[in-house]
Amino acid sequence: MMSSTAGLVSIGGNSTSGVVTVASAQPVDHEKIYQWISELSNAESRENALLELSKKREVVPDLATMLWHSFGAIAALLQEIITVYPTINPPTLTAHQSNRVCNALALLQCVASHQETRTAFLAANIPLFLYPFLHTTSTSKTRPFEYLRLTSLGVIGALVKTDEQQVINFLLTTEIIPLCLRIMESGSELSKTVATFILQKILLDETGLSYICQTYDRFSHVAMILGKMVLSLAKEQSARLLKHVIRCYLRLSDNPRAREALRQCLPDQLKDNTFASCLKDDKSTRNWLTQLLKNLEPTPGGLTPQPQ
Repeated sequence: MMSSTAGLVSIGGNSTSGVVTVASAQPVDHEKIYQWISELSNAESRENALLELSKKREVVPDLATMLWHSFGAIAALLQEIITVYPTINPPTLTAHQSNRVCNALALLQCVASHQETRTAFLAANIPLFLYPFLHTTSTSKTRPFEYLRLTSLGVIGALVKTDEQQVINFLLTTEIIPLCLRIMESGSELSKTVATFILQKILLDETGLSYICQTYDRFSHVAMILGKMVLSLAKEQSARLLKHVIRCYLRLSDNPRAREALRQCLPDQLKDNTFASCLKDDKSTRNWLTQLLKNLEPTPGGLTPQPQ
């Protein structure tokens, strides 16, 4: 059993990535925090320091700036990440190794979430260090790898949750969209949910929507994966995952070219009552689905309805 120290990203009030660490009600001793940060630079004391700091990340508001401006701290976190690269292929990652690197990732998520450190975090290209872990979907389904993927996705999820243009601009220069699509196709339900949330946030940005709809290849890849997910969800329904899939479709329908294509390729399961029972308690998602179908209705004279 792995300890509760992995990263967390909350989507719509639900914890959908990593494992929650229960915040301590005890007062924060900043001298102790700085001591643990200092111990990150020592290979012998780093593991315990990672564990203690990850426990405190939700009760120390300025932990991100303390980490970022402490000599060697971020380098130590990146070293933890790089150290497990050799365990990816062949897949030999152990639960202990996964737990340790997830503690480092949880601290990086803290830095990514903080307004004062986010810009520098992106400028240093730190998210790219996580991408090798997102490549592991098809190579290893074991629990240690799943925790690693979820916690890595949690860092990206924390970035997009800020709704900042600089985050979307950065992600569009990287391979995050194909990585998310791969996880959406073959990951666990939890991984699929966070990956779809990331895609949704990219689509909700005007630049992100334009990027995905710019070429047929990009749009068709996204539409194909979303279609596969709907077929899979028809067999094993998940209201949480379906919510994000429908929101992605609705946002795509705001683009005229994508809207025209969706009229031909929207899965029938979204047009009938396949998901009626799944969505009976989710009014917002039902409204999204109704709006999606309305957007895709053919209009007299072939005119395309304007996005709402």
